[in-house]
Parts: sequence; structure tokens; C-alpha cells
Amino acid sequence: MKNTKRQSNIALTLLFAGIVFVNFVLVATVLVAVGTVLIRTGVLSEISPQPLRDPVSILLTILISLIIGAGISMIFSRIITKPVNKYVNAMQALSRGNFSVRLEGGRLLGKHPTMKELTDSFNTMAQELGHTEILRSDFINNFSHEFKTPIVSIAGFAKLLKRGDLTEEQKAEYTDIIEEESLRLSAMATNVLNLTKVENQTILTDVKNYNLSEQIRSCILLLEEKWTKKNIDLKLDFREHFISANEEMLKQVWLNLLDNAIKFTAFGGEVSVSVKDAGGDKAIIVSNTGSYIPPEERKRIFNKFYQTDKSHASEGNGIGLAIVKEIVNLHNGEIKVDSDNNLTVFTVTLPA
Repeated sequence: MKNTKRQSNIALTLLFAGIVFVNFVLVATVLVAVGTVLIRTGVLSEISPQPLRDPVSILLTILISLIIGAGISMIFSRIITKPVNKYVNAMQALSRGNFSVRLEGGRLLGKHPTMKELTDSFNTMAQELGHTEILRSDFINNFSHEFKTPIVSIAGFAKLLKRGDLTEEQKAEYTDIIEEESLRLSAMATNVLNLTKVENQTILTDVKNYNLSEQIRSCILLLEEKWTKKNIDLKLDFREHFISANEEMLKQVWLNLLDNAIKFTAFGGEVSVSVKDAGGDKAIIVSNTGSYIPPEERKRIFNKFYQTDKSHASEGNGIGLAIVKEIVNLHNGEIKVDSDNNLTVFTVTLPA
């Protein structure tokens, strides 16, 4: 990679050095030709019989040479700098938020491999920035929607309780809803704070060796009410595994993955968890039946506030998998998802 960059830099340097050299040779050739014509036509000899010794003739020759050389340089430079101006204008448009701008290689420099690489890199950058802007806009819209919904519910049921003409059963029901929505709002705020904390963390701390299998079993027990309510068949396939990692962070990973698996499993479905040795790594596999993630959405499910359920009808806010991704990356691990035939499989690979 470094050699490729070095070769590109050398090629670009040689390209512009060649342009300067051609410009110099062209100007020098024209000046020599003009001087020769002036001498042969007698223009300089009419001013002085010894043009090379007469200061006026010398100054006149220098002045004419400078004017002609400057004119040629300007014309040649405009031809050469035209594609450079295109790059400058495109960058200015990009800085103003026009992410649709694209560059096309010119006839003169566009065919050069280095300039072609520069053009392709700029167009790729503009395209990625455009995608980032779309994700930012989606993030704000989803964030607003997810926070507004429980707030509206809390305010609405609080108004109903203030009326005072409710039965005890209605009061209890509305109070439960307010409590549930408050907890939902609190969970979202906690998740956002956790995500921000993980995103801003660059060094993994509090690493210790602990029983990974025991941690996963503990997470399953914490979610017992959810999977028993849906009559889910839970299958565990792992012996005792130990790992050196941040225990609290990985706990968030397993809770989020298991919670997602339970949420998207139909009543009476199956959730499986297995842990395997993969060379010097540990592979933790969480799968569930009854759900399918299209290929075009698999790359986006780890984005903040992205949900495959566009109606937002299902529980969740799209933060969990973003936290999982950040924590796995912080541990120098990898997470991937496969989905086919109503079976979705998340595989987390971590250094043991």
C-alpha cells in the first residue's frame, strides 16, 4: 500500500515536472527563433551596428523576449491549469454541500494514470459524502421519531389521568403505560450515551480474563421473561470458554444480540447460541428462525437508528447493533450477518 502511494506521488511529481520542462523548452525555442528573425531581418542592426554591445539593443531584445515568453507561458499555462481549475471548482462545490458534483478527466491529462486515480478518488469521496449526508438526515429523522413517540404517549395518558372520571382499572392501565414509556425513553437515552461513550473510546480498558460461557448464560437468564413469553425453544451449544476482554462491554453485545434474536423470532420459534474455537479466536454465533434480512439491508443494520421495520412498529430504536459493532471493533474483532431461508445468523469473532 505504501509502495503504491509512493509510486503515485512520484508519477504525479514527474508529470508536473515534465509540464514545466516542456513549457520552458517551448518558450526558449520561440525566443531563439524570434531573436534569429530579428537579427536576420536587420531590425536590431538598424538600431545599432553592434547590437550585442549596445545596451539599448540588449534591453530591447530582453523586453521583446519577456513579452513573447510571458504570452506563450500564459497560453500554455491556461491549457495545463484548466483541469486543475476543474478540481478546485469541484472541491469548492463539495465544501458548499453539493455532493452530486463529479469530475471527468480531460483530454490532455485525463488519460494519465495518476490523474485518473485522482479523479476516481474525488468522485468516490463525493459519493461517500453524499451517502453520509443521507445517513445523517435519516439519523435525525429517526432520532426525532423515536423520542417523540413515548413523549406523546406519556403526555396523552397524563392528560387522561387528570380528568378524574376514570375507573381504577383505567387508572392502573394508563399508569402502567406511562411507566413503560418512561422506561423506554430512559433506555433510549442510556443507549445513546453508551454509543457515544464507545464511539469516543479508542483504547480498550479494564481487560481481564473471565468465563465467556458463564457470561452468555447470565445474559440469557436476564432475558428469560421475553423468551418464555414467546415460547421460544432455546438451544445452547458450548462448553466452558474463557476470554480476555472488557467484561461489561461484551455483556452489552450479548444482551443486544439475544434481545434482537428473541424480538424477531415468531411465537414457538427457535434461538440458538454456540461458541467455537476458531484458530486463536472465539466465534460466538447467535441465530434465530422466522426472520429474514435482505442483502441490501445487511450493510446498514449496524448504522445508528437504522431499522429494517420501516413502520417502526416493532420494539427498538436501532441503536443496539450500532453499539455491538463499535464494541466488537474496539476489541479488534469482527461481526457479520447472514440471512436466508427464514434463518438469521450473527457471528462475532473475537481474539481469545
